[in-house]
Amino acid sequence: FVHQTEWSLSLMTQRAMEAESNVEKLKEEISVLQRELECSKAENKNLKAGQTMDMGAVKHNIDFALQNLHKILMGANWSISQLASGAQSLYFVAEVLRSTGRISKAEAEKE
Repeated sequence: FVHQTEWSLSLMTQRAMEAESNVEKLKEEISVLQRELECSKAENKNLKAGQTMDMGAVKHNIDFALQNLHKILMGANWSISQLASGAQSLYFVAEVLRSTGRISKAEAEKE
């Protein structure tokens, strides 16, 4: 039982580490998209100021940025859910191990 619990703990730790890695990648993607959004805002400002730009290109850039931002947000939500799930599982395993320790101690005291 303890071996299985240790294996589960190891697996959950690995999942938590992978989720953290995904969060870092998503943060980088968000940063890129934020820069793209700022460029799109600057282009929009220039258009409003009367400078000529291809409106189709601006719309395309905004649509592209919004699509990528949506994908990143969905991935971030998934990663956060995985981290929360992993934390709950780790808490459960800690409680099981604590209980197992108490049982072992009680049995040792009986002997």
